[in-house]
Amino acid sequence: MKEKLIDKLPISMRKYFQMSDRQRKYELQMTLWSMPLIYIAGSILLIIITIFLDLKLNISQFVHPWFSAGGDATQILVSALIGGILTLSAFTLNSLLVVLTNFSAQFSPRMMFNFIADKTTQHMLGIFHGSFIYVLVIFLFLTNNENEFYSAIPIMAVLLAALTIIIFIFFINHASSWMQVHNFTYSMKNTSKSTIKQSLKYELEEHKGDEPGPLLEFYFNDKMTFTINEPGYLQMIRYKEMIHEADKDEIIIQLHKKVGDFSLKHNRLFSYWGPGQHNVDTEKYRQFFEIGHKKTEIQEMKMGIMKLSEIAVKAIGNSDPQTALSTIHHIADLIVSIEEDVTFTPYLLDSKKQTRIIMQPEDFEYFLNKGFGYIRQESKGDLTLLTELIEVLTMLAQSLSDDKHDTLWNFGSNTIDYISQHFLYDLDKRYYLETLQELAIFTGHEKNYVDAVKKLL
Repeated sequence: MKEKLIDKLPISMRKYFQMSDRQRKYELQMTLWSMPLIYIAGSILLIIITIFLDLKLNISQFVHPWFSAGGDATQILVSALIGGILTLSAFTLNSLLVVLTNFSAQFSPRMMFNFIADKTTQHMLGIFHGSFIYVLVIFLFLTNNENEFYSAIPIMAVLLAALTIIIFIFFINHASSWMQVHNFTYSMKNTSKSTIKQSLKYELEEHKGDEPGPLLEFYFNDKMTFTINEPGYLQMIRYKEMIHEADKDEIIIQLHKKVGDFSLKHNRLFSYWGPGQHNVDTEKYRQFFEIGHKKTEIQEMKMGIMKLSEIAVKAIGNSDPQTALSTIHHIADLIVSIEEDVTFTPYLLDSKKQTRIIMQPEDFEYFLNKGFGYIRQESKGDLTLLTELIEVLTMLAQSLSDDKHDTLWNFGSNTIDYISQHFLYDLDKRYYLETLQELAIFTGHEKNYVDAVKKLL
């Protein structure tokens, strides 16, 4: 019965009932209607309370005459407030559209979702819509009621009007403040850090093992493959449930896709082998994979890095080096968080230390390239920006463990190949070599530095 009712809903609403709780929460945060809907429901409750106070309790006879108004005066007041609140709401929505348009054109279309998902933005829009619904419904009530005096209704209408004026000022300040580069890049970085801690550290770390458990090689040659039945992006994987079921079925699952990867119909999703592989109900494993038409940031670590990288690349193209530098610093901080909170191993083990899932590998070098690779490519003619990038790598070398130093040095020294074909000013070359030498010292590659310098001489 429930499924039949859901099928009759429009597709735009039906999809929310077909999502997991976690994905539904994420999608609702990315909409502009969910929070205002809550405030509208609150305003309806407020309408009931104020009408009850005025009609049933008749509180106008218990308050000072200053806080009471006749029926005609209350109707005039509320009708005037309808136009005022509606004007403020329309102007606010217009400002919102301007902000989103500027973000899309100047930085990245994906930044719109960050602004929309911002709780401050949603609460402010909710207050506007809730206040408008209140005065609108109250006006309809007043036109059909002949009560002589009101107190709760005019007081609440005036308070809501004052609140909308205050919120309007705060919204303009919020939008202009959020558009500043250092604010929205900082916000995006913190969102990505939260994704790492909540979705990956607390969900996967307890199952990760530096060394694999038994891999059941005896059954490997008879492994079976499961394919995707619809095209789309892999948005989320329910690892814990999958490990539990793999333990019951006595199989090992090897994933062929990472979260965020796009797949066509009939592409490989995972393979499995083990003693119980011929008795596996593969359809129950399908529910552990969320496939959608877009990427999400629920479990994908690299998406936050790539969004920041895209902003830096756009800034370089718009001749805005300060924005690029600020974004590079936030990417470096995010990489440090990933290195601290994530164990780079593809093996997920059950409680008996038996390997149950083999993921696609993602290591430190992978995230370093995702963060700085595009920036390095786009800034190949800008020695000043490359010098700053080398300086950031030096800071990373001081913050990360020694086993990351070779990767940092190789990435930094390769920038010489990008600039050796361009004319270099002597002063720029000197600063670049000094910074590169500092990176060599912190990574223990002083001898390699001498060979790298020869490419510029």
